[in-house]
Amino acid sequence: MKELKGACIIGQSGGPTSVINASALGAIRTALDSGTITRVLGAAHGIRGVLDDRLYDMGKEDPAELELLRYTPSSALGSVRYKMKDPDKDPKDYERILEIFRKYDVRYFFYNGGNDSMDTCNKISKFMRRSGHECRVIGIPKTIDNDLYGTDHCPGYGSAAKFIATTCMEVYQDARVYDTGMITVIEIMGRNAGWLAAAASLACLKGAGPDLVYLPELPFSLERFYIDVEEIYRRTGKVIIGVSEGIRDEKGTYISEYGSAMAQQKDAFGHAQMGGLATTLASLLQERTGAKVRGIELSLLQRCAAHLASLTDIREAYLAGQAAVEAAIGGETDKMVAFRRDTGTRGEYLCRTELIDLHQVANLEKKVPREWINEAGNGMKQEFIDYALPLIQGEPHLPKEDSLPRFARLKKVLTSEV
Repeated sequence: MKELKGACIIGQSGGPTSVINASALGAIRTALDSGTITRVLGAAHGIRGVLDDRLYDMGKEDPAELELLRYTPSSALGSVRYKMKDPDKDPKDYERILEIFRKYDVRYFFYNGGNDSMDTCNKISKFMRRSGHECRVIGIPKTIDNDLYGTDHCPGYGSAAKFIATTCMEVYQDARVYDTGMITVIEIMGRNAGWLAAAASLACLKGAGPDLVYLPELPFSLERFYIDVEEIYRRTGKVIIGVSEGIRDEKGTYISEYGSAMAQQKDAFGHAQMGGLATTLASLLQERTGAKVRGIELSLLQRCAAHLASLTDIREAYLAGQAAVEAAIGGETDKMVAFRRDTGTRGEYLCRTELIDLHQVANLEKKVPREWINEAGNGMKQEFIDYALPLIQGEPHLPKEDSLPRFARLKKVLTSEV
């Protein structure tokens, strides 16, 4: 494979995570250190930054400040939810991207995101090939939802799972302070896949987890739910429920739509806006049982709680960015970095990277296997615990100033200012 010299663009897209910037650092640092990539550019707000010619010169950043990206949550370059149209029907955006790529001699494009972002990568890669502009495109996986097809797990999931399990354990302690009965509903992110809600069951390992866990992989029956909750409440007087925001009834209607107008709002990809489920279920349970019921929505904390990040997750996120750049320099294109789980000689968890075709992963979702959910559909089995537990391991040494987190402060020098 011949050496391809030129600039690269790195972009972030979709919902942030507590470790997405570790992936950005892995890609930026590897690209800056390479003798092949001539200039490293960061796209302001993902693909919109390319279309608007708002690109940061990452070579102008202080190396020590860049290093702090490893422990900085959210998307330091800025994220976006922008759906690329079919280039055969409307090639305007793609022609603009080609114009920008030619302007800066961009020969490498790295996009860090989830399902929709991999679709964007796939479309751009194909258009560049048809246009005769040689550009190697690699997707870097990211999503706390852990639903990307073709990879054992996704960067961001381990840290979110750790936060969810820890928070459930803390809520468990608080919910048992008084000698009166109480039901607590904890709403956890996850539109169509229940990996995050399933993580609540990790708290059960320490005897402080939810009594019931519901995932969107199975239809949700309110009547069955009432029976589950009332049986435990009669027996113990305390019930904690972990529930995915995306649970739906037998007809496919989101339960959150029962009591929230938020679900009528759609994003650029046509996804309903989630939220309000805990309040809906809490109201229904209070009316049904007469008990004191509290609804808790973990919301954005699940994806930005870097103070509870998994060291394993941080290291693997960096590895994903590094592997993407190394693969592209080595001649690969139209691929996504994926993780494969291995077992060491002493039975320890190991993770390695490999590449899968973008067309395989774009717009597909990986669900929690049915055999990992208990027969009643309201809890997790040991198979899930064995899967998730290695991903939350390790405590990073987080930089602090005045006992508060020290996050990266990038200069974000635009190419137009250089």
